[in-house]
Amino acid sequence: MKREPPSTGAFSLVIVDRQRKHAVRKQDIRQVLQGAAVQLKVEGELAIVFAGDALLRRLNRDYRFKDKPTDVLSFPGPDKDMGLGDVIISVETARDNAARFGRPLDRELEILALHGFLHVLGYDHETDQGEMDALEKQLRRRLLTQKGPSAPRRPPSIRIAA
Repeated sequence: MKREPPSTGAFSLVIVDRQRKHAVRKQDIRQVLQGAAVQLKVEGELAIVFAGDALLRRLNRDYRFKDKPTDVLSFPGPDKDMGLGDVIISVETARDNAARFGRPLDRELEILALHGFLHVLGYDHETDQGEMDALEKQLRRRLLTQKGPSAPRRPPSIRIAA
């Protein structure tokens, strides 16, 4: 069940960077999430924390009982007046994801921030009938493709005949 957004006025975003392995492009994250908030008519405050695997592993163990790092965790706020919630992203795991999916790390961080935001709003791809996945794909098309291709172009492979 989706949560009702608080009626505090505009959408605001607090970004905390607790890691030093990558210079997070905070303005890009802000642009994507503000765009999503406008599309979804969401008001309230959201906190995004960029951290490393150690913190995500500890939180994943303590709250989901899975003793391993994960890419993103979402914690909805306790009530409408206390903010939308918090999204914590492991930049280390995001780097692994980006390599696996063949896209830049900065794009992966945007995708994870959007994914976590939808979870904070009450969407759950593990229990719904594809609603979250469909919405996330729609928002990605609208908000991410405006900034260019999702993966760097590779030069065509050259074959040398023997």
